[in-house]
Amino acid sequence: MIAPDEVIRHFIAGEVKITPLGSGHIHKTFSVSGFKNFVLQRVNIQVFTQPETIAQNHRMAFNYLSEKHPQFRFPKTLPDMAGNDLYFDTEGFPWRLYEMIENTFTMNEVASVADAYEAAKGFGALARNLNGIDVAQFQPTLPRFHDLAWRYEQFDEALQKTSRECVQTAQHEIEQARTFHFLVTEYQHLIRGSSLLLRVTHNDTKINNILFDSLSRKAVCAIDLDTLMPGYFIYDLGDMVRTFVSPVSEEEKNLDKIVFRKEIYEALLDGYLSEMNSVLTTEEKKSIPFAGKMMTYIMALRFLADYLRGNTYYHITYPQQNLVRASNQLRLLALIHREVV
Repeated sequence: MIAPDEVIRHFIAGEVKITPLGSGHIHKTFSVSGFKNFVLQRVNIQVFTQPETIAQNHRMAFNYLSEKHPQFRFPKTLPDMAGNDLYFDTEGFPWRLYEMIENTFTMNEVASVADAYEAAKGFGALARNLNGIDVAQFQPTLPRFHDLAWRYEQFDEALQKTSRECVQTAQHEIEQARTFHFLVTEYQHLIRGSSLLLRVTHNDTKINNILFDSLSRKAVCAIDLDTLMPGYFIYDLGDMVRTFVSPVSEEEKNLDKIVFRKEIYEALLDGYLSEMNSVLTTEEKKSIPFAGKMMTYIMALRFLADYLRGNTYYHITYPQQNLVRASNQLRLLALIHREVV
């Protein structure tokens, strides 16, 4: 990998100190300390094969928000010395630079009702302020990322091609996954009709993608905008439900620890709707209960399909990990389906 010390010279001049930042699995991220503090990041082109699309979507959103909602906080990329949003190193990897947003922090787990409310409010504020932007100008950075019908097709294809041993090992999870196929039908009905409006959505609404103010613990802004692209509001709301309501992560092996925290669900819904209630149509609001089920089902299918394919996509540390993740998400899906009507 090209050293970040070499790359930073293409953005700013002067002496700086560069240290690794965060624990993300996709990009390489560094803190840059000098006359100002910055965040330097190398984009993973194995995951995001068209990084120029990320940059273009980000620039259009920034320009729109600067004009229509100048007080709204939105991370800004700084151009390199040639005026480009991205600097490509000699190995072909794109780098980008942001100003550090001071006196903020991120969290990896939802521990309280207040944090759930604030995070959901932050994601809702992004969607509300982008309401009215020309969605047609935006391109997908990960095509069909949250297409439930496609994810089921991938699962079914993996099932047809896998070994008999894998089928036997995952028989319980396979049967569970098939039981929820009715959600695919409901998804297709929603997107083929006029129930949902295509919007510019974040598409990766985990709580660690919100910056919180260090003193007030209020949401400052949404970050990790690589998946800012056309989508439906159920994608954002659904991923919050999936990742907020359980007290344990998708890595938990003990399924008894997976519970539906109703107070967290209600808080995130209140936070999101505090921003989006006036924006969503009556028909869209009818699909609110579907959102968490759909996104949890997607992840269950993706984990299970990867296990059946031989663990070719998600990083694993033990052979059964993707099967554990699938079982975890299927358990959570059953709870959400029971609790949310």
